[in-house]
Order: sequence, then structure tokens, then C-alpha cells
Amino acid sequence: MAEQLKGIIVALAGPRKSEEMAKLVHNMGGTAFHRPAQGTVFLDDEGLRKGLDSWIQNPPDWAILTTGMGLDALFEKAEGAGDAERFLEVLSRSQIAARGYKTVNALKKRGLVPVVRDDDGSTTGLIRGLQSFDLKGKEVVLQLHGDPSPRLVSWLDEVGAATRQILPYRHTPPQPGELERLLTEILEGSIDVVAFTSAPQFRFLVEYARSQGNLAEMLEAFEEKVIALSVGRITSQALKEEGIQRIVTPEHERMGSMFVELGRYLAAKE
Repeated sequence: MAEQLKGIIVALAGPRKSEEMAKLVHNMGGTAFHRPAQGTVFLDDEGLRKGLDSWIQNPPDWAILTTGMGLDALFEKAEGAGDAERFLEVLSRSQIAARGYKTVNALKKRGLVPVVRDDDGSTTGLIRGLQSFDLKGKEVVLQLHGDPSPRLVSWLDEVGAATRQILPYRHTPPQPGELERLLTEILEGSIDVVAFTSAPQFRFLVEYARSQGNLAEMLEAFEEKVIALSVGRITSQALKEEGIQRIVTPEHERMGSMFVELGRYLAAKE
């Protein structure tokens, strides 16, 4: 394992746990640069309050929940306002669809079981589960984390659902200059790998590349000279939606597993 990344330069796009990841890359013989493609993630108190009030006052037919952390934040906000029991009652009367085991566990500890859940931890898997239900004209509350889900929203529009979105968290862009530096390194091929640990990191990079007129060139670079390393399915899906085919991702969504998988991929190429 010590030499699996020998001579490999990895750009770390995540703002969190970058020191741990850099150490892991170093221990595997590689070099890691911190290239944050997103800023901080923070709880959007005002947006959360408004979304929660709307949810309780206008109960939906369906609640589509995509993160356990987001659901916990909603319940904490409801509890602080003395609305936890009402929120639980409203939620229990809705048909519930859930993505991911953490979301299912967050429901379970409150005595709730989803009627639909994904089959593989992805948004695509969640859509597969929902396809057998008639959502036309149904009121749907879609709880995301802090990143829009254009594919899921588009699908809900196509089937005729009336969708309200609630995003408990907000992702901020990185400091000015960070995306410019990362994009330049990708286009020049002066780095070998970009490690993405969340979909917003890639979305911010795509938005910047598009604004500079370099999106096509960047996507080509990912196919030919720079490896897109993804921590898991949701992040990989964001990459695929922009047309990136070559994605290295671990079976188990862990940051350590991500670099082990990268080592295997590079060894197989030799």
C-alpha cells in the first residue's frame, strides 16, 4: 500500500478532513494539494424555519427525504419551536420515500418506515422505487441537503408532481481564486487526480469552467489526462450528469476506501 500512489499528484477538492486525506495520500507515496472547490456548509436557519412552517401548515401527500442529517436538523428546529409532535404527525400521514441508510435510520428512531427507498443509495435508485406510484397532481415536499438535485426535480416535474423543496443546509463557494487555480491545473494536466467528496464541489467547478468558456476542455481533460476520483454514488452521479465517463469510486463510501480504490485502479493500468 505504501507505494500505490508513488509519483501521483492529487488535488483535494473537499474543505473537510483535508489534512487526514493528505496524510493518507502521503502514506501511499503520493503528493496531495489542498484545492477546495467549495466553502463552508452551514445550517440555513431562516430557510429551515420557513420550509418547516410551510410543511406543517400545508401537509404534502408525499415526503421525499434524501439525508438523515437534514431530517435531524428539521426535527431539532421543530423541537425548538415546540412543533416536534405536529411535525411528526404530519410526516407520519404522508407517504414517505427515503434515500440512503442514514435517512432510513433517522426515520426508524422516530418510529417511521418509508414506503419507498432506493435500491443502491443513489437518486437514480430512488427514482426507480418511485416509478410504480402515480404522483400526478400530488403535493410533494422534497428534502435535500444543501445541493440541488436537478435530475430528481426534473423527473418529479415530468410525472406531474407539485414539488416544494427544502434545503436545511447551504453550501458556499470557495475563496476567489481557488477554482481558477484548480481549473488551470486540470487543463494543464499538472495534477493527476482530483478527489471529490461531495457533489457541490464538482458543481461549483463546472459553473466556474462554464463561465470561463472552458467546460468542454475541462471535461476532455478528465477523460484523457486527469482522473476524477469520487467518494460515492451521489458525487459520481453529479460527474456523470456532465458526461464524465472515467470515474474511480469505492464500493464503500469512505474517504480511506476512495484512495485504496485509486491505488487498485492505477495498479491495474500498469
